[in-house]
Amino acid sequence: MATPAFPLAPLLDQLKTAIRTARLRATQAANAELLGLYWHIGQLILAQQQVQGWGAKVIDQLSAELRREFPTMKGLSARNLKYMRRFAEAYPDAAFVQATLAQIPWYHHLTLLEKVADEATRLHYITATAQHGWSRNVLVHQIESGHHRRQGQAITNFAATLSPEQSELAQQTLKDPYLFDFLALTDTVLERDLQRGLLEQITRFLLELGSGFAYMGQQVPLVVGDQDFYLDLLFYHVRLRAYVVVELKITEFRPEYAGKLNFYLTTVDEQLRHPEDRPSIGLLLCKSKNRVVAEYALRDVHKPIGVAEYRLGEALPTTLQDVLPNLADLEQQLNAAVPPQQDEL
Repeated sequence: MATPAFPLAPLLDQLKTAIRTARLRATQAANAELLGLYWHIGQLILAQQQVQGWGAKVIDQLSAELRREFPTMKGLSARNLKYMRRFAEAYPDAAFVQATLAQIPWYHHLTLLEKVADEATRLHYITATAQHGWSRNVLVHQIESGHHRRQGQAITNFAATLSPEQSELAQQTLKDPYLFDFLALTDTVLERDLQRGLLEQITRFLLELGSGFAYMGQQVPLVVGDQDFYLDLLFYHVRLRAYVVVELKITEFRPEYAGKLNFYLTTVDEQLRHPEDRPSIGLLLCKSKNRVVAEYALRDVHKPIGVAEYRLGEALPTTLQDVLPNLADLEQQLNAAVPPQQDEL
């Protein structure tokens, strides 16, 4: 007798979700255990150094003995033991280590200890990394670009146009300024050149915009009263559950820009927004802005709009562009000259 057919897709989805959840919990638990062990080792070393007064050479001896006892265990190099001591010294509270620091991997913590001096700023990056799932390279990029100084700094009218919960999330989603240092454009750049450059570097553009932005299109057509209008860039933000209309301006902010974007948002809400979507949000990216003028311009605008500046990379003079090697040539030369090395921690 043949087995009756039934749809496998719903069951498979449930099984996949269960497996992914279990694996994530196992990874998080393992990371917490590892950080707890490293913190404990660091505390023991720190305490003995303070009592005995010995220095780095003893750590070298400890490393050699531990690696002899546990030959298959990684992370027992003298360098890593010194990091453990530093980690324990930076975070003396064991409960804080397990509850907060265990959200991100050990190597992310090494990056933060090396590149960020104060604990409050490190906590900002720990929280952001856990929330957005930043890799170590992305974390380095965010630190070097001053993410903690720029996040939430755009001028907005969100407090007056969005619910308190949505307003706070939207404010923290935007930043000021945006760094498009991957674009090297001249002072005579046109808005279409800026738009084209951002789309050609869409991965880096999305990284700078931040987590949650999904690209929907460029020069998106809208028809109102038999007239055609075009949005520069349209995104959907999955956490905000809202469309985000981005308008690019190569000039200083002008009050009329806010009025035009307000019109676009009204149209998007009428024509594109799903009933379950939240109010669409506008972002004006300008070459510069007068803060007072921007605040005045947004005061009586009824749609949620943010205003921020952008920074471009320095463009090479035309006379040098054909002389200097490009990035691909440099990478090829470096790869040929320097063999890859693995530095154990």
